[in-house]
Amino acid sequence: MPSRRTLLAAALAAAAPPAGAQTLVQSLNALAARANAGTIGIVTGGIDGTYARIAADLAAVLDDGDALRVLPILGRGSLQNISDILVLRGVDIGIVQSDVLAYARSRRLLPGLDSLIQYVAKLYDEEVHLLAAPGISSLADLANKPVNIDLQGSGTAMTASLLFEGIPIEPRHAPQDVALEQLRRGEIAALAYVTGKPARLFAGLPAGTPLRFLPIPMTPRLLETYLPGTLTPADYPALIADSPVETIAVGAVMACYAWTPGTERHRKLARFATAFETKFPAFLHPPRHPKWREVDLAARLPGWTRFRP
Repeated sequence: MPSRRTLLAAALAAAAPPAGAQTLVQSLNALAARANAGTIGIVTGGIDGTYARIAADLAAVLDDGDALRVLPILGRGSLQNISDILVLRGVDIGIVQSDVLAYARSRRLLPGLDSLIQYVAKLYDEEVHLLAAPGISSLADLANKPVNIDLQGSGTAMTASLLFEGIPIEPRHAPQDVALEQLRRGEIAALAYVTGKPARLFAGLPAGTPLRFLPIPMTPRLLETYLPGTLTPADYPALIADSPVETIAVGAVMACYAWTPGTERHRKLARFATAFETKFPAFLHPPRHPKWREVDLAARLPGWTRFRP
């Protein structure tokens, strides 16, 4: 099937005088080459998540005409994002959870992943939000109850599978906004959501709502993969009355394909990485997302290989 560019070139050529047809085709090809040479596709998360807002900031700060254009793409979670980096045309970078490689490796989901995926930078830590219906006070109370863990293949679903090991929940896979309405109607017992605080998803809940965040105590098993975290009244005044709620946190990572040095795709990523480091101070000022203040460009990521440029 002819590409859109070929069809457009043919249309322009047909409409032009014969002497100018070749010039029009050459001009269109040159325009397409310039546009694609500087475009970086970044697959993120759902529309209500932190990843999409971080990618929007990347586009706002780093876009530089034909030299560099950041194109955010809404994704379906960490595991799918890793797969998209590997096989999907137009995807150069993905924002994923730091536990995705360990998860994929342990389940042998994507062979050769360690040599194919690298990281540009560790970004910030995301908190596990476990919002529950009245009468639920602990993880154990969710046994044999319906719990929404986001779309299949999402980062939340991946983390939830580790969090609920030994607790036989009934997993549901509705989009998070749909799940929140189900929770408010009493159709599910809880929803899990891995995202940076404060999450926009919960902003519309009114004061006095009976829904509450469940504490997630840190255990030796969880400590092997995750960091301690907290949700505070300042983060969610309508949901947390006084004392902070204990939870766990997982790192967000800007991942990329391990292109061979000297290739065009490697040069594009190197150009992006240089611009990201050079212009990083611009991300630290409002109205950018507050999570940028947590980013340490020198941070190392155990179990990952860094993109050298």
